[in-house]
Amino acid sequence: MWLLFAFASAFFAGLTAILAKCGVRRTDSTVATAIRTVIVLVFSWAMVFLTGAQSDIETVGGKTLLFLVLSGLATGASWLCYFRALQLGDVNKVTPVDKSSTVLTILLAFVLLREPVSVYKALGMVGVGAGTCLMIEKKAGEETGKSSGPWLPYALGSAVFASLTAILGKLGIRGVDSNLGTAIRTGVVLIMAWAMVFITGKGAALRTVPREELGLICLSGLATGASWLCYYRALQDGPASVVVPIDKLSILVTVAFSGLVFHERLSRKAALGLALVTGGTLVMLRG
Repeated sequence: MWLLFAFASAFFAGLTAILAKCGVRRTDSTVATAIRTVIVLVFSWAMVFLTGAQSDIETVGGKTLLFLVLSGLATGASWLCYFRALQLGDVNKVTPVDKSSTVLTILLAFVLLREPVSVYKALGMVGVGAGTCLMIEKKAGEETGKSSGPWLPYALGSAVFASLTAILGKLGIRGVDSNLGTAIRTGVVLIMAWAMVFITGKGAALRTVPREELGLICLSGLATGASWLCYYRALQDGPASVVVPIDKLSILVTVAFSGLVFHERLSRKAALGLALVTGGTLVMLRG
């Protein structure tokens, strides 16, 4: 059953990137992140009460709560970086960098969670790494600044914090209902996101968000909420080193919709890179 949740997480995550990209064309990415976090928070706590998990709040220990808070902080940092990268760069370039967090997650799972790294997983890591490099490589005739400009550090930051999110989340949801764990983490993300809005002096931008972009931002929040709930339900029963690679298959959904919505086309090298990322991910599933 956890495999179904993992693949559902990938689908909703792929939709999130497209909806978010549409919602930050004129809206500041930090403001958009804060708005959509409200939607995710409402969604996640609704699931807590629908499943009756609120009764487990008293059983959440101090250590578990600590890891959930740390995971929430890592998620907040990843989101802020990711949506800033989406605002500055192409979806087809930003997404593969973000998804490369798979490699770091597997390494951290090996060191911290004692999850073994098989030959298949090692080969898959090589495929994902090589594919990511091909997908972000500058196209012929493309301006250097656009290919490897200011979006790249944000995309890399998103990948690093995303890998920390997976490990800390895995540690934090041991013995805790997955819906409750997700809701607690989302509360941490909400505080962090809104703090960043006001610390950076962007509170006034809330009044100028275009109505159509506000709707898309809210839809991306709903997609994120669905992805999260599926993702952490899968992590509760399945190994992080398998759940995370499946979740990263959301890149296929993202690339497909980016072609339809933004008319972004893959070069031959980028297509080969996508095949390597996908193939590497599937190979890791065998491990």
